[in-house]
Amino acid sequence: MKKVIFALFGVFSFVFIANAQKKTSGAIQFEATVDPAAMAAASGIKIPEQMAARMPSSSKNNFELLFTATNASYMPVEETEDSNGAGGGGGGMGRMMMRFGGAGGNREYYYTFADQKLTEVFDLNDTTYYMPGKLTLSTSGPIGSLRMGGGNPNDTTKAKPVAPPKIEVVKTDATKKIIGFDCKEVIVKSTRTVKILDMDKEVTEETHIWYTNDLGFNFSPNPNMWTEGTVLAIESRGNNTIAKSIEYRGVSAKDVTAPKKAKLITQEEYKTKMDNMMKRFRGNGRQGGAGQVRTIMVN
Repeated sequence: MKKVIFALFGVFSFVFIANAQKKTSGAIQFEATVDPAAMAAASGIKIPEQMAARMPSSSKNNFELLFTATNASYMPVEETEDSNGAGGGGGGMGRMMMRFGGAGGNREYYYTFADQKLTEVFDLNDTTYYMPGKLTLSTSGPIGSLRMGGGNPNDTTKAKPVAPPKIEVVKTDATKKIIGFDCKEVIVKSTRTVKILDMDKEVTEETHIWYTNDLGFNFSPNPNMWTEGTVLAIESRGNNTIAKSIEYRGVSAKDVTAPKKAKLITQEEYKTKMDNMMKRFRGNGRQGGAGQVRTIMVN
């Protein structure tokens, strides 16, 4: 009888350990929706009529977060699909907005949980770069990298940034259930002064971050929109990312390990490259020779 009891205990212990191990690895599916016109309006940006006419009404990307007990990766799993069917020239604007907007687009993210570090990797002009970083809360606003200026090329009154935006972080009592996890809300308010029709106007952007501490690791689909825990949703006007499902399963170490072949680039050098690309974009009315951008994160 004792042997039977010990045998049953061993079976139950094995099942318990297997289930516990199973919970430490898996995949979370995310969906990101971008409406370029709504993003621009929220940021106080005046878009030229011709450019606005070429913009897709919205675009969607699906992403997958793979995680183990020690590492994670976050990357797109399919091409952008525009809601208005603009698969050619019209879709380019949506992809460009995603590419420069921080999270999503053609970026990939890889994390190692032990050292809490982030590394971004970009393919630009046939060269692959890697850039060390970290999860943080941006002080330049939700879409600070998408300042595209006014629409009139002869307008000499275009506002130049005179001061960084005022960032206010508000922790609320609101909760939301996302893929079975209880998530808490943080609202990030970014207020800055812009010049619209020769008049200074204060514009406030609000971003709602929903996070949980139940998964046991730090992550955000946008590394510049993070305060704590595992972010499962980021909501703002015209730009939303939310976790849609989770599956616990085995994940290969190769799938959550960052590629090693890349050239080091600093944050300052990267910013210079992006500024130059945006200048060419403004001058040519299109994105010129940028190639695709990949990002690799290590948390």
